[in-house]
Amino acid sequence: MKIGFIGLGNMGSGMCANLVSSGYQVQAFDLSAEAVAAAVSAGATGASSIAEAVSGSDAVVTMLPAGKHVLSVYFDADGVAAHAQEGAVFLDCSTIAVEDARTAAEQATALGFEMVDAPVSGGVAAAAGGTLTFMVGGSETGFGRAKPILEAMGKTIVHAGGAGNGQVAKIANNMLLGISMIATCEAFNLAEKLGLDAQTFFDISSKASGQNWSMTSYCPAPGPVPTAPSNRGYEPGFAVDMMLKDLRLASQAADAAEAPTAFGKEALAAYEKLSSDGFGGKDFSVVMQRLSSGDN
Repeated sequence: MKIGFIGLGNMGSGMCANLVSSGYQVQAFDLSAEAVAAAVSAGATGASSIAEAVSGSDAVVTMLPAGKHVLSVYFDADGVAAHAQEGAVFLDCSTIAVEDARTAAEQATALGFEMVDAPVSGGVAAAAGGTLTFMVGGSETGFGRAKPILEAMGKTIVHAGGAGNGQVAKIANNMLLGISMIATCEAFNLAEKLGLDAQTFFDISSKASGQNWSMTSYCPAPGPVPTAPSNRGYEPGFAVDMMLKDLRLASQAADAAEAPTAFGKEALAAYEKLSSDGFGGKDFSVVMQRLSSGDN
């Protein structure tokens, strides 16, 4: 199978490489010539345009910054839909607004293409290791066609329902992640201020009712989880600005649906402050550092 891949950033580059290593013929395009060159070194064929990337491809995978980019790349006059071969399936792995994903699916369907929204969870390390989780929105037929491709890039592939539901799952999950990370940081900070060291608190709470992923897999306090960003100066990982993007999408969707998300909005405010204070490029667990310094 031949796949066109568009969007070779920190996540897309690893995903593209895993498709190649799984035996797919991949034609890769990005606005960055360096990113395309890196994809070529990993075994992909470099493309100089969207048209060249999707020419003759059975499927198109995209990993793009925002909904406006997705709609433009797929449906502009010189976009994917204008050059894709008949019957190709589109897999957008970007994290975008639910309504943008549903609009894209409607436009693709009107043009005779299957399209799924398949945002990811797992971060850069999982993208490189092929262990991402994909939350997939789209028809049963679209999901069935997309699943083998997604399995080359991830270990957990879940059909969340109709178009846009992958994005629903992603923003709800990451809102919960943002809230739980702040709560975990506050708990470690409280324990430290009251004389309990991070390792001892981790040993207790990671086996008690306070256990959560932010603690056991991504511990924001240096020490207990050696692979966590807290042990390398809070270098990402998953950057503050990426979490901020997802929290904004969740807040906008919540407002549109009239769903109360008070703690989600508190998390949004906290990450907005982190970003405005110059921490946007740090890992989102850097909340711990700010609490420890008393600047929150």
